[in-house]
Amino acid sequence: MEKLFHLKQNGTSVKTEIIAGLTTFMTMAYIIALNPNLLTNFDTGSPLWNAVFLATCIASAVGTVCMAFLANKPFVMAPGMGLNSFFAVICGNIAALLNTDYTSAFQAAMCIIVVEGVVFLLLSVFNIRDKIVHAIPLGVRLGIGPAIGLMLMNIGFGSNAGIYAEGNGYASPFFVMRDFFGAMTPSLIQDGMGKEYGQMVLTVITMFLGLFVIVLLAKKGKKSAVLIGMLSSSVVYWAGEAIFLHVNPFASLRGASFLPRFGDMAEITLFQFDFTDFFRIGWFTAITLIITFCMIDMFDTIGTLVGTASRAGMTDKDGNMPKMKEALTADAVGTIAGACCGTSTVTTFVESASGVEAGGRTGLTALTAAFMFLACMFIAPIAAIIPAAATSAALIYVGILMLQGLKNVDFTDLDQIVPVFIMVLAMPISGSIGHGIGLAMISHTVIKVFSGKAREVSVLTYVVAALFLIKFFAVV
Repeated sequence: MEKLFHLKQNGTSVKTEIIAGLTTFMTMAYIIALNPNLLTNFDTGSPLWNAVFLATCIASAVGTVCMAFLANKPFVMAPGMGLNSFFAVICGNIAALLNTDYTSAFQAAMCIIVVEGVVFLLLSVFNIRDKIVHAIPLGVRLGIGPAIGLMLMNIGFGSNAGIYAEGNGYASPFFVMRDFFGAMTPSLIQDGMGKEYGQMVLTVITMFLGLFVIVLLAKKGKKSAVLIGMLSSSVVYWAGEAIFLHVNPFASLRGASFLPRFGDMAEITLFQFDFTDFFRIGWFTAITLIITFCMIDMFDTIGTLVGTASRAGMTDKDGNMPKMKEALTADAVGTIAGACCGTSTVTTFVESASGVEAGGRTGLTALTAAFMFLACMFIAPIAAIIPAAATSAALIYVGILMLQGLKNVDFTDLDQIVPVFIMVLAMPISGSIGHGIGLAMISHTVIKVFSGKAREVSVLTYVVAALFLIKFFAVV
């Protein structure tokens, strides 16, 4: 292990790395079931759902293993949130445009992902993606970590623990911060939610309990604080369900199948690219979609790598991360593997920050999480019972820590703070790391040009800002 991952050099140990890998995995385990739900319109148990479920596990593992051995970084990959929802919309549009079924449209749309992956691999191998990283102004780079931190807090408080209730016919979820704490009185939210109000109260209590357990353990220097906090809140939540809600928290395990449906994946998604139907949507539309996915994925990945690496002390004084080329190459391989297996764009997950906070510093953290993804092909029902409240506690804690990076931004320099604070607000509101960076790049460029400092902006920065302008106002 020492020869492979240089543990002593990075000030870590096998135990710490394994705990960090488990922490990251538990924080993002929701993607295993959520990704096939989103990509198949919640057609649970269908052949396509089974195929995408396996593709999610396999592609996440492949990309993460590449990250472990190529870059020796503790970052974990999986099909990106936001990108998968966008991909599902594209599939629906293709099905309507070509008057075909959703599965056929899925096979056509998957061509977008494989082409995007190949393009990214070429850009990474020839260091072009690395040059794009360096084109991001220092101030913006310093602000990426805090912006991601606020985004994590927004996910934890705002959208992670959503509860579907009878109050609106189970059509849309009630959220902790917007609905529970946003209600004028407890009776109003109780009337609105109905019998699921008890579940919301249990969620809020266990979320904060988990957060406080993590904080208290972290203050004592426990590197396993995040993992213990998540496990503690999970146990409390399960006990609360059984005692107060009279629900068996492990009911889903009864009769659950632990055998992977490899046949469905082989028949429906494994290398099942339909380029004939893909090009029937038109060349302009096809190229536009590829460019759109490329831009969102590229800056989501760059933002996650730079932001998380800076929190872990893996960047130099200029905010650059060693082995960025290898990390980006691993990301590209993950996307290609995902396309070949049958899932949307695989990208580096921001939840990797939870493992970094647990002490993960090398590829052994990533390798541990990759093993868990493969194991989940056989133990998916067990991973699915981790409550959202436990995940939220970890996300909120890590988000708070990442906000500390704002101290590195020069608050006396308007050239820095305006793009940074636009990005800090844009990321959680838009739900996209890439879009937040894009707005910051545009803001930085406009401020420099109109304040007579146009020469301080690099050519590549101008190009990136222009591409984002086209993306925001012309492409989509």
